[in-house]
Amino acid sequence: MKNKERMSNLLIYTILSVLSVIWIFPIAWLVMQSFRKEGGAFTSYIIPKQWTLDNYIKLFTDTRLFNFPRWFMNTLFVAVCTCIITTIIVLLTSYAFSRLRFKMRKPLMNIILVLGMFPGFMAMIAIYHILKAFGLVQSLTSLILVYSGGAAMGYYIAKGFFDTIPKAIDEAALIDGATKNQVFWKITLPMSKPIIVYTVLTSFIAPWLDFIFVSVIMKDNYSSYTVALGLFQMISRENITQYFTQFCAGAVIIAIPITILFITMQKYYVGGVTAGGAKG
Repeated sequence: MKNKERMSNLLIYTILSVLSVIWIFPIAWLVMQSFRKEGGAFTSYIIPKQWTLDNYIKLFTDTRLFNFPRWFMNTLFVAVCTCIITTIIVLLTSYAFSRLRFKMRKPLMNIILVLGMFPGFMAMIAIYHILKAFGLVQSLTSLILVYSGGAAMGYYIAKGFFDTIPKAIDEAALIDGATKNQVFWKITLPMSKPIIVYTVLTSFIAPWLDFIFVSVIMKDNYSSYTVALGLFQMISRENITQYFTQFCAGAVIIAIPITILFITMQKYYVGGVTAGGAKG
């Protein structure tokens, strides 16, 4: 019996090891290409023959054609603003659906849930013309509005988390003279660190990695590009041969903030998803 268990564990570990190599290989390849000194987009070998830091240095110093530092700051500004707005909207909406009881509560929850199942790019042409009518196209403000406009549709995970907090705590605070506003900000939120971190991470990642909406809204406004759209220009047909290794360097750099956030906040992220899924 023990032999069968050992063989089963060995098989599981072997499969996981193979899968780990498959998952890690593209990342390792990208990092190695970012340090490759040889030019060109493609090589017949995986490990570079010569190594250099020039790809990273040129990415920040050679801004005549590709202004990566500006794109990075644009992306950071949009992501931070979107993160703050989205987090507040999601937490307020989910808390209202979790704690308050009003006539249209369930119909509204169902409608928002169904609408949230449709991909956002289905409405991007309509969104573009609405922004154009208000004179907001090709601006960072328009991106912030687009990314945070549908924030309330992501209420269900946070609502599931708030459902796990006993209502007796709210009732005790109300009996002691606290208002519902005070209960939310001073009692419920301090107890909700996992779902706050989860909401912050998910709302930060969306604008940081988005390509579709920024390409439609910004068009040819080069100075307002984000890193996703800017880096894509580096691998266009006329630029890929010369700038491919710099593209790899840029891809590594934009992955660093997200990686750090996930590593430092992983336990809260998992806690938020687990608790949210329990009663979602």
